[in-house]
Amino acid sequence: MTFATLLIANRGEIACRVIRTARRMGLRTIAVFSDADAEAMHVAMADAAIRIGPAPARESYLSVPALIDAARATGAEAIHPGYGFLSENPDFAEACAAAGIVFVGPPPSAIRAMGSKAAAKALMEQAGVPLVPGYHGEDQSDATLRASAARIGFPILVKASAGGGGKGMKIARDAAELDEAIALARGEAASAFGDDRLLLERYLTKPRHIEIQVFADTHCNVVSLFERDCSIQRRHQKVVEEAPAPGMTAERRAAMGEAACDAARAIGYVGAGTVEFISEGDTFAFMEMNTRLQVEHPVTEAITGLDLVEWQLRVAAGEPLPTTQPGITGHAIEVRLYAEDPSRDFAPSVGTLKHLALPTGEGIRVDAGVRTGDAIPIHYDPMVAKIIAHGPDREAARRRLLRALTQTEVAGVRTNLPLLRAIAASPGFAQADLDTGFIARHPDLLALAGAAPRAALAAAVLRLLRDEPVIDPADPHSPWGLATAWRLNGEGWQDFHLFGGEDSLTIRAHLGAATTLGLPDGTGRVDGARWDGDALAFRLDGAAIRARVLRENDALSVILDGATHELRHDDPRAPSGAADSAGGRVIAPMPGRVLQVLVAPGDEVERGAVLLVIEAMKVQMRITAPAGGTIAAIRCAAGDLVEDGAELVTLEAPAA
Repeated sequence: MTFATLLIANRGEIACRVIRTARRMGLRTIAVFSDADAEAMHVAMADAAIRIGPAPARESYLSVPALIDAARATGAEAIHPGYGFLSENPDFAEACAAAGIVFVGPPPSAIRAMGSKAAAKALMEQAGVPLVPGYHGEDQSDATLRASAARIGFPILVKASAGGGGKGMKIARDAAELDEAIALARGEAASAFGDDRLLLERYLTKPRHIEIQVFADTHCNVVSLFERDCSIQRRHQKVVEEAPAPGMTAERRAAMGEAACDAARAIGYVGAGTVEFISEGDTFAFMEMNTRLQVEHPVTEAITGLDLVEWQLRVAAGEPLPTTQPGITGHAIEVRLYAEDPSRDFAPSVGTLKHLALPTGEGIRVDAGVRTGDAIPIHYDPMVAKIIAHGPDREAARRRLLRALTQTEVAGVRTNLPLLRAIAASPGFAQADLDTGFIARHPDLLALAGAAPRAALAAAVLRLLRDEPVIDPADPHSPWGLATAWRLNGEGWQDFHLFGGEDSLTIRAHLGAATTLGLPDGTGRVDGARWDGDALAFRLDGAAIRARVLRENDALSVILDGATHELRHDDPRAPSGAADSAGGRVIAPMPGRVLQVLVAPGDEVERGAVLLVIEAMKVQMRITAPAGGTIAAIRCAAGDLVEDGAELVTLEAPAA
């Protein structure tokens, strides 16, 4: 190895992933962090860490000068860019070379060759790599685009040449829709990428997204490490990936692998790269090449037994690839656990992870970059973890994945965990009936969670009883303050008011040797409750229940069978008119931008009235009055950026 110290120019799970391999290889690891990541997991894992700037990525993780300065200051001889951020930035690769630092990735020329989708397609056409029928020329006039669309045939996919992540991508199903699609795609492309050039492709109605993992070294060796099927997507971004691709024949695998290697040779590639193809029926065609390690690389590692990060580091050090082509062992499936809300078009969810339990077991691997107590910040990708299941065949891997997802617990932010479970359990996925429209074809996968089940409500009441065993702490010896809710000449009972979503419930608890609850679907008998921290075991009508119940003030998170149910306790004994512990202060629950202020000083509001709306990572949150009162002051305006915990409104309690 020609270098001993490695700086990882990234964050989150990929930084942790690279650190693990580098340490195993005996390298000293350097983490970089923004102000938002000072306490992050990757910072704690590395041998050393250095601040590179404020929270916004453009001032930290996207700052080439800051990263080069950090490498110099820490004595780093090599930089691994991870994926995202600057991993496919040729200027960064050149800056590393100019500073005498090894860039763990392809040469700048290869990155540039694949940086423009249109230029890449032209280059692949010259190399004989199959392409989807389309237009990727320099003439961007509407007339040329119309003529090209007529030649290609509808439906047409209009795409930003410099695009990615679904931005600048529109479908025209006939000539009447083409002009509008061109105008919208141009506008989005210019806004997102500063480049309004477009390309056209035949739109395939039921395609599969299959990519080939390639590796090349500086000794002219190029190998294919087989394919991954990444067809299940939302908003043109991957959700589930697996290797090998279901239904792949040896002949098709060989043809796609050779085409991918031809693409890598055509640009003088070095290191790990992924050539992405679109496939329909018996045909496949080049889409693009990602000149970096992919998020889904663990499934390739699972079926080959290789460590692709180790290969990256060895190739960057000038070592040749192994001469023996690996084989395929078993099947692997990966899902991406994101802090996002599928019911709101997958809008990211920002907040603190009050609880995170990730699965273990045979054939299960988890790549995570966060822990319980960590924040999902507004500034970066909201990935929580990648969960990978490997088995001797696809069905074994799918069953292991289902079990792993059942073991996964998250509270504090919304996640796509219910969607992942629904996909893994669906007959269509079990039968490998895959294409990029899988989620759209199965809208039931996005079904909203129903009301909290009776076991979750019972668990919430048991937590409240545990935390507040005495009704009146000021007079603990009073018979009216006993946990039995003792009453003179009558049976003891206590009412608990819970809110779950739009539902408002009152659960009457009759307390004694066993507790009887008046649940929405009838009476339930609870006994045998045992607590271990937040973990609860009890019996409900004789059935054994295990749950985890987290509480923060009046907010309750009940995790039952892996599903998280959010409830709020409305305590009628709480002092009225208090917005929080400071009294009268309405604070921001997350960092974000104020979209609307809906009240003015002097307004009288009732509890639950919407005061303002803030947005973070495309999530809009309505901030409501925690109690009735008068608006004393507004401490923000539309357009303001506010920090987590910032005071937004001062609320005065109504006069007695």
